[in-house]
Amino acid sequence: MICDNYTIFCFESKSILKSVCPILTVAETMPEFPGGMAAMMQFISKTIIYPADAASNGIQGRVLCQFVVNKDGSLSDVVVTRSSGTVSLDAEAVRVIKEMPNWVPGKQRGEPVRVKYTIPVSFRL
Repeated sequence: MICDNYTIFCFESKSILKSVCPILTVAETMPEFPGGMAAMMQFISKTIIYPADAASNGIQGRVLCQFVVNKDGSLSDVVVTRSSGTVSLDAEAVRVIKEMPNWVPGKQRGEPVRVKYTIPVSFRL
């Protein structure tokens, strides 16, 4: 198992109290959206609801979002790493990523691992 960075063992109860798996930024096999990059872009374009305030003011932008693809392919820890400068665009980008289906997880030495992933979400009128 790859989960060997941090393990806290309690000698009194003879049990593992906490085991923290590292979050990789690069894996031998990187995580992938089901169907690949083209399918991910299609999912984003179908799922995005352009915020009304941004649309009415002609605001466009790009939001960089980072998240963790877990060992089971689920996504967690979604954050904005570079804001568009508009709160509603940032919030919509995070919402869309949280709605994504499970990904194919990344692998290291043949074992699924947690991998940090960053994608841009563009808003254009």
